[in-house]
Formats: sequence, C-alpha cells, structure tokens
Amino acid sequence: MSLRIEPREMAALLIKIRKMSLAQEMSLKLGKSLYMCGDLYPSDIAPVLAPNKYGNMVLFPMAWGFTHKAARTPLVNCRVETADSKPLWRDSWYRRRCVIPASWYYEWGYPVYDDDSRSITEQRNIKKVKFAIQSEGSNRTHLAGLYRYEEHGGMQVPMFSILTREAAGSVRDIHDRMPLILDKEDVKNWIRPNGEPSAIVEKALTNMVFEKAVENHRSPNEFITM
Repeated sequence: MSLRIEPREMAALLIKIRKMSLAQEMSLKLGKSLYMCGDLYPSDIAPVLAPNKYGNMVLFPMAWGFTHKAARTPLVNCRVETADSKPLWRDSWYRRRCVIPASWYYEWGYPVYDDDSRSITEQRNIKKVKFAIQSEGSNRTHLAGLYRYEEHGGMQVPMFSILTREAAGSVRDIHDRMPLILDKEDVKNWIRPNGEPSAIVEKALTNMVFEKAVENHRSPNEFITM
C-alpha cells in the first residue's frame, strides 16, 4: 500500500506542517523530505491528525511504520481484528489513535472484468495492476491509524501504522484487505484518547471507488540525504 496527497486539495495542511520545528528536525534526523505531495511510501513523513496533550485534534508530522527488532522493514499496517490484543499494538489501540488524511491510497490487485468466464485459478494467474482507491463522493480519504514514539538518532520520533480490515464492497473484487476508512464525522471521536474505537470500527466506510492508477515517479530532489 502507498498513499497519494494532491497538493491543491491539502495545501493548507502541507503549508502548516512544513513550518513546524518538529517536522524540520525529523526531516534532518531521518533523511526524509518534507515535500509530502504526490505519492507517499513506508518510512516517509506524512501529515497526521492526532490529539495534543489536552486531547484536542491537531496536526503532527509522523513517519510511516513502526519498527521492531524482529522485522526487517517498517510495520506499516496493523490488522484491526487483533490490534487490541497483540502487545505491539495494544497500548496504541487504547491510548494513541490517529487519522491519516490522503487524497486516495494505492493497492495492487487483479483487473476487474464485467464478463469473465475464466476459472478462479486462471484469473489468479493474471498479472496484478495498481489501483487508486478513495472514498466515494469525496476528494479526501481518512485512514484510521495508531501511533507511538520511537527513539531515532537521539530523538523521540512519532511513528504511525495504518489499520486494515477485511475488504468490503467493490474493493473485494481487487484485494482481500483494505484500510479502515473513517467518515469525516467520526475523525474526532476516533482520535479522542477516551473514545470507543471498537464502536467506530463498526461504522467504517465501505463505499469506495477505484480506477487503474497512473504511475507518478518522484524526482531525486524530493529526498534529503544525511
């Protein structure tokens, strides 16, 4: 999975977060760009909505993916079915929930045909393609996530992971999993530290629209090297 942020749709958030001293320090420590427009990938810095110390929703820069000594790559996804029980996620599930706003997300899946008489085995031998997926009727998709702080280079860095669920609606035609997508009315309640996440999960959106993605490649000057 990867994310897409369209600059015109999220300009206000991007302008605000690039000016934050936390974001600038993270950029230097992690060697990551604060460009944050276009396609975002695991370990990138992204704009994330989370509670401040007073429990109010504010904007934070966060790096995508929890790290774990047993994993060679960042843990970018967390299954919602086990988030409240697995040690890695449990504390964040109850105390540190966040929302990642994006224009849409990308997923690799099988092409969809209106009339396909091939067997399941034959269909699964087809090469996967990249799809752009977003909430129906909206130009912004709110992905539910968890976050925590990790030490990197002597700095406490906020890291997030995106919750996933069994695919529903039209997404089932291309993939067996999908992010937990929130209605904009549920964003603040999801973030509230004393909220009821399980109740909000039951209201997650399933009406998605998708199309074959157009490849967008980032230029080398979008990265900061240490």
